[in-house]
Amino acid sequence: MLSSAIGIIAGFGAVVFYSALSGASWLFLHWLLHYNPPLPAGEGVRRASAGFARPWAVPLVVGFGGLVSGLLVFLFAPEAEGHGTDAAIRAVHENPRSIRVRTVIVKIVASALTIGSGGSGGREGPTAQISAGFGSLLSRLLNLSPADGRIAVSVGIGSGIGAIFKAPLGGAVLAAEILYRDDIEVETIIPAIIASILSYAVFGAFEGFKPLFGYVHSYVLQDPVSLVWFALIGVVSGLIGLLYSKGFYGIADLFGKLPVSRFFRPAIGATGVGLLALAVPEVLSTGYGWVQQGLDRNALMHMSLAVVLLLPFLRILATGLSIGSGGSGGIFGPGIVIGAFVGGGIWRLLEPIGRGVPHDPTAFVVVGMMACFGSISRAPLAIMLMVAEMTSSIEIVAPAMLAVGLGTLIVRRSDDTIYRSQLRTRAESRAHRLQFGMPFLSSVAVSEMMKAPLVVLDVDDTVEKGIAQLRSAEVPGAPVVDRHGIFVGTVNEPQLAGVEEGHPERTLEHYVDVTAPTVPSNSALDAALDALGNTHESWVSVLDSGRRVVGIVKPGDIVRGYRRALASSTRRLSSLAGDAEPTEVPVGQGAPVAGRAIRDASLPRGTIVVSITRDKGLIFAEADTILKPGDLVSALVLPGSVDHFRWLMGAGGTGSAGLSGP
Repeated sequence: MLSSAIGIIAGFGAVVFYSALSGASWLFLHWLLHYNPPLPAGEGVRRASAGFARPWAVPLVVGFGGLVSGLLVFLFAPEAEGHGTDAAIRAVHENPRSIRVRTVIVKIVASALTIGSGGSGGREGPTAQISAGFGSLLSRLLNLSPADGRIAVSVGIGSGIGAIFKAPLGGAVLAAEILYRDDIEVETIIPAIIASILSYAVFGAFEGFKPLFGYVHSYVLQDPVSLVWFALIGVVSGLIGLLYSKGFYGIADLFGKLPVSRFFRPAIGATGVGLLALAVPEVLSTGYGWVQQGLDRNALMHMSLAVVLLLPFLRILATGLSIGSGGSGGIFGPGIVIGAFVGGGIWRLLEPIGRGVPHDPTAFVVVGMMACFGSISRAPLAIMLMVAEMTSSIEIVAPAMLAVGLGTLIVRRSDDTIYRSQLRTRAESRAHRLQFGMPFLSSVAVSEMMKAPLVVLDVDDTVEKGIAQLRSAEVPGAPVVDRHGIFVGTVNEPQLAGVEEGHPERTLEHYVDVTAPTVPSNSALDAALDALGNTHESWVSVLDSGRRVVGIVKPGDIVRGYRRALASSTRRLSSLAGDAEPTEVPVGQGAPVAGRAIRDASLPRGTIVVSITRDKGLIFAEADTILKPGDLVSALVLPGSVDHFRWLMGAGGTGSAGLSGP
């Protein structure tokens, strides 16, 4: 049901943004500039205007769009800066509740202004943030566990992008693949499939179901020699993909160093795009119409060879100026355009050769799109499927696999990606590390370890009253509830102290963090630890099914719960290990094992080291773990070896070499 709700909202969100972008394009490009960019087949097919009726106005109009967008973003929601997909990925990994409704609204308007006025950007970033934002909102309203919250936001990313590109299967796979560089979030796939088809259905009901680039010429691999050319596309696409990433972020870094207010940097970048467009109009807006022309032999042959070959590089520059400067828009779309003209340029150069080179450029252009962005996005499977759906050319996937594989290998060797919020694998995900490293927490209920909050503030309390209560109870922060006792967020004392002098009479509703993580009272302790990792506070609120505050959990409660679960598990393991006795001994100064790895400590035969407590933290014992003075070692030891084990730990007992062994 959650997937269905996210999918439906993603579809309507895509419709809203598409309409806003269409309106902005009509206002800025058609009405002010008297210029119409080309449209792809799925949007009506339109050739570009022959030229600019008012060339002097092009830099002014594009720059004005960047100016208004920058002011809007940095005044109301600075997190809406740049491409929204990366922000949504970051939310999945750090705090799935963190995407504010305000951010989504600002993203829609700012992106429509940036792209609609001619800035080089894609439609997927804003759409992904709309649906991911709804997933984040559901996480807050329904008090979802951190794990379910991550799935909700991931599903939002995929279903939003799948809708705006009319590529539901690719969008579903993207939801699971885009989070990591070299891994996939398998739990997301089925919910994403449900959400993505619904978002596609809703968007298609308004905008039609015709593929974005129409029904292009099919291509069937018939000559094995042609694989050489597809391999060439893959190698070049991988290199261009690397250039896209490094160029985009290089330009972003340069803008970050400009001695100019962040409010005005997007205007400077957008003006640069306008000046560039005077020479090469193909850099304006989304560029999907130019991809459509690249799919047609006659249209591509009529384009200047210099423009075809330079367009990938000029698009990288234009996207860096538009989005890297602080403007709002996606980087997926420009990546597709860049890849299309990588393939188109290679076809133009090879077409006179004949052998293995198709008469029509479609195959080269489509494979270029797949290989270029599929490699640098580190989501090769999803992008292959999406481009196949966008061009209705599933037959071309066979030769494309070679190109995408080679391009991905090239990018992987450089360890680069266009989405900097991606983690390498699930092993780098804090949530998954906790799940695998502290498995016993799942056996302890939050309700057993939580404590009653010392302070619960009312949203209508003044800042002055709130600070007084926090200081009186000597707590750093507290949950905040409305007049009905429903949780609305949290506040902390340092934050309130910063505004106390200027606005002591203001109510707390102005300063509540509505994105603060919480944990359901019926969940296990691993969910609480997950939630603690998503906040800067040293505590999280525990809510019942009616979103009322019933307790709080601190790191100390987690440790107590883990020690309880560990002791219980050790007793169970002891029963399985025959006569082994659970033993807990501190490592003393000068102990024989101090400074040695467990595997080299000559522990008694049959000894199983279960865990080590160090500096109030728990360590999952491994063979390479170095034992240090002060460590509290929990182990299973055979009865006749307990004294020797204690002696090795420096806690008394007697040494006996005959008891030592592997």
